[in-house]
Amino acid sequence: MISSSGSWRLLYRLPALVFHVAISLPLTLLCFTPPGRAIRVAGGGLHVVMQRWWSGCLCRIFGVRRRVQGAFPPGPCLVAANHISWLDIQVLHSISPMGFVAKAEIERWPLAGWIARFGDTVYHRRGSHDSSSSVLEVMKERLEHQKKVAIFAEGGILPGEGVKRFHARLFGAAIETGMPVQPVMLRYVKHGRIYPEITFLPDEHFMANFFRLLGQAPCTAEVDILPAVQSDGKQRRHLASEAQSAVEAAFSRDVLA
Repeated sequence: MISSSGSWRLLYRLPALVFHVAISLPLTLLCFTPPGRAIRVAGGGLHVVMQRWWSGCLCRIFGVRRRVQGAFPPGPCLVAANHISWLDIQVLHSISPMGFVAKAEIERWPLAGWIARFGDTVYHRRGSHDSSSSVLEVMKERLEHQKKVAIFAEGGILPGEGVKRFHARLFGAAIETGMPVQPVMLRYVKHGRIYPEITFLPDEHFMANFFRLLGQAPCTAEVDILPAVQSDGKQRRHLASEAQSAVEAAFSRDVLA
C-alpha cells in the first residue's frame, strides 16, 4: 500500500523514471555496442562509466542513497552477496561492473528484466541440474576472461531478516578457476535502523513492490566490500560458509550514524 506522502513522491519520481528509461537507457545501451566499448574514458571503457552512472541514477530515483565501505580490487573475482531487494543489482552495478547470476523469472519482469539483459546477467532455472551445470560453465568462462561474476548466495530473496544460508554449488566456479571470493554485505537503513520493508512484503508481487519502493521515503543502502577469501584448496561448502560468516558479521554490526 502506498501512503499519501508516497503518492506525492510518485508525481515527480515517475516522470523522472520514464525519462531515465526512455532517454538515458538507449544512450547507455549505445555505449555497449562495439564502437561504444572502444571509447576509453579515464582509463576505462565508456560503457562501464555509463552503466555505473545509469544504475546510480536509478537508485536515486527510487530514493536509495548509497554508503560504501571498502573497494573491489582490480581483476576477476566471484562476488558473493546477501540478497534483500531487486534493487541490490543496481546498487552493486553503480559501484563496479559485474555480471550477475539471477533466477530465470527475472527476465520476464518489467524494466528489471530489460535492464538485466544488458548487464551480462546469466539466468538460472532453480531446481534444474542442467541449468546449474551450464551456468557454472558460463561463470568459469567469464572469470577466466578477467571479469567479475556476482551471485546472491542465499539463492533468492527469502522471507525474514538477517543473512540466510549461503548455497555452495556456484562457489565451485571460483575453486575451479582459482579465483578469490569477494564477500559483500548489503543492508538498507532508515532513520538509524535496519529498514526491512525494502524487500517483498508477504504476498506482494513485483509491480506492487516496484511502485511501493518508487514512492518510499529516502533510505540508505549500506554496502560493505569485505576482505577477499582465497579459494585455493577449499571445498565448496567450506568456501560458502567462510563467505557467509564474513557477511553475517558485517550485517550484525551497528548501523552507521
